Amino acid sequence: MSTLKTISIALSAAAAVCALHAATRAAALPSIAAAGRVAITSFMRKAIDDKLVPAAAVIVVNREQQLFLGAAGKRDVANGKELTPDAIFRIASMTKPVTSLAVMMLNEEGKIGFDDPVTKYLPDYERVRVMTSFNDADRTFQSRPPVRPITIRHLLTHTSGMAYSFTDARLAKLDDGKKTEIDLPLLHDPGERFTYGPNTAVLGYVIEKVTGQKLDAFLKARILDPLGMHDTSFVVPPEKHDRVVTVHVRTPDGLTERSNPAVLQATVRGDGGLFSTAADYARFMQVFLNGGRAGATRFVSEASLRTMTSNQIGQLHVVQQPSANALFAKPFPFNGGKDTFGFGFQIEGAPPRNVETGLRSEGSLSWGGIDNTHFWVDPTAGVAAAVLMQVLPYYDDSAIEVLRGVEGLVYRYLRTGS
Repeated sequence: MSTLKTISIALSAAAAVCALHAATRAAALPSIAAAGRVAITSFMRKAIDDKLVPAAAVIVVNREQQLFLGAAGKRDVANGKELTPDAIFRIASMTKPVTSLAVMMLNEEGKIGFDDPVTKYLPDYERVRVMTSFNDADRTFQSRPPVRPITIRHLLTHTSGMAYSFTDARLAKLDDGKKTEIDLPLLHDPGERFTYGPNTAVLGYVIEKVTGQKLDAFLKARILDPLGMHDTSFVVPPEKHDRVVTVHVRTPDGLTERSNPAVLQATVRGDGGLFSTAADYARFMQVFLNGGRAGATRFVSEASLRTMTSNQIGQLHVVQQPSANALFAKPFPFNGGKDTFGFGFQIEGAPPRNVETGLRSEGSLSWGGIDNTHFWVDPTAGVAAAVLMQVLPYYDDSAIEVLRGVEGLVYRYLRTGS
């Protein structure tokens, strides 16, 4: 046999093997049965008809494809405008995982260390204090220096002691809307326990310090544009204004709609402010189903991704956060006392919810935005999903009913590859 013929046979065999591997990989991708897509659509429409929420968009993806994208309700009730799948939502704290990914990228580049004190980058944080007592009558408090410095790790895991004023009645009385993260006291020493707060905002300041770029410019250049998230930004351009969903507030008298202002521009912060669509955020979620990359673009190594998506708070657990403003948020999140936290994500602990309820798997990653935008990434099942609404308060009972209803249907009709 000639050398050329031998090479040709070898190449043909190699091509066949590659094709087989590609086919096997494609066959292994999870999917949703056609009946499931119908069921999710019907559920969404019924949720709107039953007035659970005015509007909702849902997307489900595997690592390569959209499995479901649907929208129901009205994006602007007062003007009778229907919600479409390309509707733009305020995703608020769903900005946090994006900022956290940026920190991971800069860590790989040697620019940020997880155990570095934040004062290495932001010296003013030497001024932070831990509250030791509070006088409700005159709104004064006693404080002391923390026993250890706040580190980047504490900020990534919400264990710094910083808290939002809407989760603590004392801070609500101290916060006049003008104070910075330095001005309000810590609720406990760094590393002592999980407390949800503006930690990721501080990470945004660190990113700006080490890169010399504004946070919005850095996120756009390094994450949003490479992922094709072209509808995601801190400001909505005029030509997209009509796609933005209005926010409703649930009061004892029912839902009250807030019309959109003429200019839709959020303060640029690491912990919130992004506007986005279901399809755009799905592209971000797929990075975590693909080992830290999207197509040929690698954002972080698989090792960094494992770090980001594994328990980083040791023996601590996520603790349910109280509410100091019932119109803004109810106590949240699910699974207080059970779940752990990685770098930017709540992590489903054991036993996972799917044992009893057929929901997401152990190790799933999740978080949400204050207007009841929610997502989860389930690496075990190979799927990710987002359920986007614009209703206050956070963890509104009806909004959570929609989230749980969609989630249950996703897993009921999920087909795993074989």
